[in-house]
Amino acid sequence: MKSALRKTIESQVRSFTVQELREPHFDPNWHFHPHYQLFTVMEGTGTRFIGDSITPFEPGDTVFLGPNVPHLWRSDAWYFEEGANLTTHGIVLYFQEDFLGKEFFDRPEMHPIGQLLEESKRGIQYVGTARQRIRTELQELLHLDGLQRILRLLALLDELAHSVEGAPITSYGYVNTHKVSETERMQKVHDYVMQNFRQEIRLTEVASLAGMSEAAFCRYFKTRANKTFTDFVSEIRIGQSCKLLLEDKWSISQIAYESGFDTLSNFNRHFKRITGQTPREYKKAYTIPV
Repeated sequence: MKSALRKTIESQVRSFTVQELREPHFDPNWHFHPHYQLFTVMEGTGTRFIGDSITPFEPGDTVFLGPNVPHLWRSDAWYFEEGANLTTHGIVLYFQEDFLGKEFFDRPEMHPIGQLLEESKRGIQYVGTARQRIRTELQELLHLDGLQRILRLLALLDELAHSVEGAPITSYGYVNTHKVSETERMQKVHDYVMQNFRQEIRLTEVASLAGMSEAAFCRYFKTRANKTFTDFVSEIRIGQSCKLLLEDKWSISQIAYESGFDTLSNFNRHFKRITGQTPREYKKAYTIPV
């Protein structure tokens, strides 16, 4: 596995970068970079980690991230299986704040976009028509060049700056406290939990994996992730259960055990605490009648 790192994405011939990603699975490494990032999932499912937020993702997931916000779109386990013959597809746009000059976004006319850039430091998730506009524009930008390319990006940013269909992703006041030298340690923890959340996870084993005592690891993790390790594991499990509920293949009790909970009551308690709904309420709210 590649080491987690601080990514740098530069183009030698263009002011900003737009890439189409088609791979058997999305990049499994927890990382951050000094660029703003606009990303949409066209194909693929899994769990999305952004700062201190953990949530399932599916086609349509569309976010705008500010610089150095740690993130990871972790494809579901079956994307990594040998012979799976599955594909993920996404479109991503990267730019730095000074791609049009150091003071461009400080000008009065750029104030709404400047405010958008500030809000993106918590990450912004888009829904509705704004999400569809982003997806359409990213597809168009793949094929544009020259001045028209820059004008289209500015128009899109201005549109998003006035949109009411974006919501913050990370908790209020979230700040990236990860150091480049420490991201590999967090990557090991992420990978271990994703591979083992269906069974009992012993704090002793995880702390040993991180090269720490249990007490030191608990302090370290809460500082870096803005939540306890126990809450982190619970959110991973609830994210898995949300997907299974919408698939409508198993009973709620089966889903509870498949997601790593030892009792149905424990599952229901954690589900209500994290989602604000019971499993049945969640399923009813997100299932579209046929």
